[in-house]
Amino acid sequence: MSATAAAATATISPLPVLGRDVLVPLVTGGEVSYAALDYAASAPALQRVWDDIAAYAPYYGSVHRGAGYLSQLSTDLFENSRRDVAAFLGCRPDDQVIFTRATTDSLNLLAAALPQGTRVFVFETEHHASLLPWQQREGVEVGYLSAPRSPRQATETLERALADWRAEANTGAALVCVTGASNVTGELWPVRELAEVAHAYGARIVLDAAQLAPHHPVDIAALDVDWVAFSGHKLYAPFGAGVLAGRADWLREARPYLAGGGASRKVARKGDGGVDVEWHTTEARHEAGSPNVIGAYAIASACKALTEAGFESLVARERELIAKVRAGLAEVPEVRVLSLFGDDAPRVGVISFVVEGWNSSHFAAALSAEYGIGVRDGLFCAHPLVRTLLGGEPGETGECGAPEAAPGERSLNAIRVSFGAGTPDEHVERFVGAVKELVRDGAKWSYRTEDGRCVPDRG
Repeated sequence: MSATAAAATATISPLPVLGRDVLVPLVTGGEVSYAALDYAASAPALQRVWDDIAAYAPYYGSVHRGAGYLSQLSTDLFENSRRDVAAFLGCRPDDQVIFTRATTDSLNLLAAALPQGTRVFVFETEHHASLLPWQQREGVEVGYLSAPRSPRQATETLERALADWRAEANTGAALVCVTGASNVTGELWPVRELAEVAHAYGARIVLDAAQLAPHHPVDIAALDVDWVAFSGHKLYAPFGAGVLAGRADWLREARPYLAGGGASRKVARKGDGGVDVEWHTTEARHEAGSPNVIGAYAIASACKALTEAGFESLVARERELIAKVRAGLAEVPEVRVLSLFGDDAPRVGVISFVVEGWNSSHFAAALSAEYGIGVRDGLFCAHPLVRTLLGGEPGETGECGAPEAAPGERSLNAIRVSFGAGTPDEHVERFVGAVKELVRDGAKWSYRTEDGRCVPDRG
């Protein structure tokens, strides 16, 4: 940490977010301010972002569709948002920035744009958003790479896979998909090194930055990746918008992700009664329909807010919160923190763990009902990774891995605590204290299983 960052960390406060003053009831009586510690799923929106949206709302107008003043203003806002996101990501001059619904949508869009015969290499440790889209694409082969136990092993595993592929005299395209930071362990992946390996074998690489972008600067040119995907709702913006940014050639050559107005430049009748279509070659090619201008503007606002706050200081403060949580959990022998790369691996504010003798759903329910703390339990839409870390297979599961298990039973799932730029120190301190108290004294309330989840028993 630089001297500047160290000095700034001593004074920087959490960024103001929505919900910071919300009171929630406790089953034991009274109310407490809600401790939102599930940032990895959805971070609370920055107050700055919400204020920007509110200021724009009266001027809402159709984008790329109208001659009126509000339509022109909204069109400018939308396209300026594209430029702001490009600057935030360090995009190259020829890169495209396409607005989507979320990371999942972005990677499905890229999957649909892959040339026929492309071979995709993806680690089995990926979130389902970056693990699954490729196998849905007809004419694309997928090679799943086993979970590495160090950053070096990750690059070696990829190099062996690409070397074997090229040795088979394959001349087609190849794509590597990798996360920037794990949504389970928070560990940072060696993106720059993996990009170097990929390009050495003529492959391209896409970075799933859903967990990285809210916590660290992401620079496409510096990382030398071909595409970046992320979601607004993890970057302190509201739900409903995401980004795919990067090289334009495959995107220009692919069929439009959706067919409709906005994606087409010209539509003419044919003599046989059909139509001839000339599609856009810009970002509009994959943005058919009326765009989510508020979502795009919200993402751009969040990008500017994080940049202006100073990422170096935000990263330094988050490291302090990570150290505080990890030190507190280390004092509880019954707690096992999950990790691929080991305790010394750099990470963002995402930590998953299991507690000996506790069903994870029961533990998470008690944190919520008795302490007003919101965490996540389950398999976190990264089933292969969590199963690898836990060393076993879960039983019957619900959506995203919620297990069928009664309170007190051991279940093969985990608890995840996650935080970021809007997290007060008190929230992580309350969390650490609650973990220690629950393990030492047990839950104060009785719980029952309902629809596969543990919930307070209210009689």
